[in-house]
Amino acid sequence: MPTTELDTLAVNTIRGLCMDAVQQAESGHPGTPMGIAPVAYTLWQKFLRFDPQDPIWPNRDRFVLSEGHASTLLWSLLHLTGVRAVDPDYEVLGRQSVTLDDLKTFRQLDSRCPGHPEYRWTSGVETTTGPLGQGVATSVGMAMAGRWLAARYNRDDFRVFDFDVYALAGDGCMMEGIASEAASLAGHQQLSNLCWIYDSNRITIEGHTDITFTEDVAARFLAYGWNVTTVADANDLDAVARAFHTFKAETERPTLIVVHSHIGYGSPVEDSPKAHGSPLGEDGVRTAKRFFGLPEDEQFYVPAGVRDWFEQGIGARGAGLRTAWENFFTSYRASYPELADEIERIQRRKLPDGWEAALPDFPADPKGLATRDSSGKVLNSLAQRLPWLMGGSADLAPSTKTLLEFEGAGSFQPGSPAGRNLHLGVREHASAAVSNGMALVKVRPYWSGFLIFSDYAKAAIRLSALMEIPVVHIFTHDSIGVGEDGPTHQPVEQLAGLRAMPGLLVFRPADAGEVVETWRVVAGLRHEPAALVLSRQNLPTLDRSRFAGAAGVARGAYVLADAPSGEPDVILLATGSEVHLALSAREELAAADGIGARVVSMPCWELFDRQPQEYRDEVLPPAVTARVGIEQASTFGWDRYVGSGGAVVGMHTYGASAPLKQLLHHFGFTPERVAQRARELVGARQREAGA
Repeated sequence: MPTTELDTLAVNTIRGLCMDAVQQAESGHPGTPMGIAPVAYTLWQKFLRFDPQDPIWPNRDRFVLSEGHASTLLWSLLHLTGVRAVDPDYEVLGRQSVTLDDLKTFRQLDSRCPGHPEYRWTSGVETTTGPLGQGVATSVGMAMAGRWLAARYNRDDFRVFDFDVYALAGDGCMMEGIASEAASLAGHQQLSNLCWIYDSNRITIEGHTDITFTEDVAARFLAYGWNVTTVADANDLDAVARAFHTFKAETERPTLIVVHSHIGYGSPVEDSPKAHGSPLGEDGVRTAKRFFGLPEDEQFYVPAGVRDWFEQGIGARGAGLRTAWENFFTSYRASYPELADEIERIQRRKLPDGWEAALPDFPADPKGLATRDSSGKVLNSLAQRLPWLMGGSADLAPSTKTLLEFEGAGSFQPGSPAGRNLHLGVREHASAAVSNGMALVKVRPYWSGFLIFSDYAKAAIRLSALMEIPVVHIFTHDSIGVGEDGPTHQPVEQLAGLRAMPGLLVFRPADAGEVVETWRVVAGLRHEPAALVLSRQNLPTLDRSRFAGAAGVARGAYVLADAPSGEPDVILLATGSEVHLALSAREELAAADGIGARVVSMPCWELFDRQPQEYRDEVLPPAVTARVGIEQASTFGWDRYVGSGGAVVGMHTYGASAPLKQLLHHFGFTPERVAQRARELVGARQREAGA
């Protein structure tokens, strides 16, 4: 069969598999993959540097399906190209990532073909997508990480990293604000290793895009500093190939390829919103298959020769490139053993030997320092031992104390891609998504902002938790302690929102000692993201000869100070700056009333909840029901620790604009208020016992 006929047959096979998977599931989005299949096929078969036999080869090109609703397109490609499965320990297995049976169970429980691509669930998926705009934004982080890896590890005689990143996006992605944030950043950074493919089919759920989206996308991207090229017909494989050659020839700008396609191409609902989010129906599938020359009544049909054709294309090319790179890396290791060791540790998410020696000590100090300041000091020390730790802020590094200031740290810019300080601009949402992309390339990224603005980034933070990638989200100005800035900047419900995310570790350390231990835990994470919530105001550095050691952070909560008898009348539970308030209330209760209070510091609820029941009962004895939770935030969630009979000193409004001391008194964050609530609970328990 001539090459052009094999190309057409392969494209139509993809379309047939996509239609059948959606029809069998009675759920899904058939139209988009049918329209854009020729472009995805051309990229994979003729350009993508990817070896299906080793889908985690470090220098592979990355393919991101940002229009994740078209997931059957990716499932079909993974199946037809024979991509191997990889286990959680990064070992390539003998089985296929996506079998034909997997396709037949599209969108069913435990299927390797879920409704949207899921990282760590199906090998060959580079990032979880579905929320529109997230994929393209994440791809910017991948491209930035690739540029940084090349700057650090490439040598004149060894080009270890030179991969490209491709992202397939739709009209919805282009409407989302996060895509604009990320595109602006990519244009500034001149990421010539980044290619976005804009599948312009002009259809969304509500109808044709002209009811809401009439801007000139190409002109917008030209203004961002991108190279823009257009393919008038997605079915013109030669024009598609020319567009990819244009991208490969570009050396100074990211590239946007605008592809005009027909949603539901070849079906009775072509160019209709009906092709977007519903199965075509049995008659519609037959009509489309007849149009494509496929057997009308045969489901999940793969013609003879199609798999062989992919093996001769991406299979042979990818294996050759990967094998050559591995041989090349063997020589690189011999010439640059230390750099090679770093690369191998990055790929396995392993830390350098002796990294913990970088963690500083902070002596007891009644004046202390803000936890944002102590975190900045730890971060700078740790980054010198962990060369692939890098990050920045959404234009707030001087306030979040996240600037790496040691010699050689530098700034990541077009002219200095080896720099480790990322200047992400006022783009919180993109900052989090870019960090996700960098983590997916296996470097260790962090980004920072004020806690109140974590709301702007929640969707990307959620994805880092869903993907189980160790991004560090650093938030400062953690409470009404921001004072005069007022309720617009005083986070109240943000802690509860972050804690509600499964898989996200949320730390709110009480002093510099707890900050050190927080970073000790966070640095060692391999499959979990963390949020560090830090204070703007100074907090005393506790004298650990008087109080329990800060190593208890690793268990999420610990007894910081106990009643003299070891059998408390009341338990005071707190996080962050409020731990010091609890200690003051403890002293007042002992001096004025002879009440024995235990103070429990709870820097990470999630870690505490994972502890054995025996340990949790040691910290919070079930018999002691007089409990007071203290936090300058919403009280939501505290009932699980204080119980139905406990009390919480927290926030029930959005705060106010005033100096900090006035705010603390106004909202009841004083030793007297906490002590009074404790007295009331102890008295109530005594009366109950007497009755």
